[in-house]
Amino acid sequence: MASADTQSLLDALDEPAMAIDHGVVRHSNAAARELLGVGIDGKDVRLAIRHPQALEHILPGAAGDVEITGIGQFGRPWTLSIRAIDQGMLLIRLIDRSAAIAAEKMRVDFVANASHELRTPLSTILGYAESLADDADLDSEHRAKFGAIIRGEAKRMLRIIEDLMSLSRIEAVRFVTPDDRVSVAEVTASAVENAGRGAQHCSIRLDVEQQLPAVLGDRAQLLQLVDNLLSNAIRYGCEQGECVIRVAASRGDGWIRLSVADNGPGIPREHLRRVTERFYRVDAARSRESGGTGLGLAIVKHIVERHKGTLEILSTVGAGTEVLVRLPIAP
Repeated sequence: MASADTQSLLDALDEPAMAIDHGVVRHSNAAARELLGVGIDGKDVRLAIRHPQALEHILPGAAGDVEITGIGQFGRPWTLSIRAIDQGMLLIRLIDRSAAIAAEKMRVDFVANASHELRTPLSTILGYAESLADDADLDSEHRAKFGAIIRGEAKRMLRIIEDLMSLSRIEAVRFVTPDDRVSVAEVTASAVENAGRGAQHCSIRLDVEQQLPAVLGDRAQLLQLVDNLLSNAIRYGCEQGECVIRVAASRGDGWIRLSVADNGPGIPREHLRRVTERFYRVDAARSRESGGTGLGLAIVKHIVERHKGTLEILSTVGAGTEVLVRLPIAP
């Protein structure tokens, strides 16, 4: 293969790649030079790649793939791909596996968390159900109490399952851009009306700009988004005597700006970057007591991403929390 052809092949690859000829780096692409150093061309491969495990496979010249870690950055995982491309010349590619490993870890963690979240109420249900079944002399007051606990824990499991199903439905269409014209003003008003029935200890104030333009969206998902934000504000932001939740929608430069703010206890800064993770709770005990599933903001995040919008959470401990969503205006 001609030298120019080899360089063109390497330049067409996104991942770090090199052509090795009898143990010497003859050509490299920009990604390889960024990872290993700008002066690797013309060097012995043992100086370019200072990684014993990688060299064990490169120097013999046998084609194959091997999983290695630590090239360029401690602990960074790679697939080292070795292929013969000409007489005595090898194509070396380093395929970054960081995203795949992170995704797999997220999947494993999600399954573990979901199992834990369902196991807790199920254990409670089984315990009280066994008491009801085994103790024939249990008085009516205790029977009613145990029955209420079982009903409450079963509802909690149902909410978790419903939220998990919502996440699955949203993820199933995450690459399908919604194309219905949706009125944010109408969706917001409906969500506030729904929330008002359960917001007995707080005041909800709605401030929507007149004649807001439509957004391209999925009305059911956008309603769920606002419902979840209001539920969170009511559940966690209504602990003080003068509880006020402010819901606002206005037009910006190419965006509809939707915000839900409360004057509750706020969220410590160290938790802000993680509150949209599935099952993450700032205060796990309080969340479970108030009926939270730990999935509300994760659902909000996925809906916003599907609608090509942005999500921002601002909070000050002792002053309250504001969740700001921006959605692009329909053309």
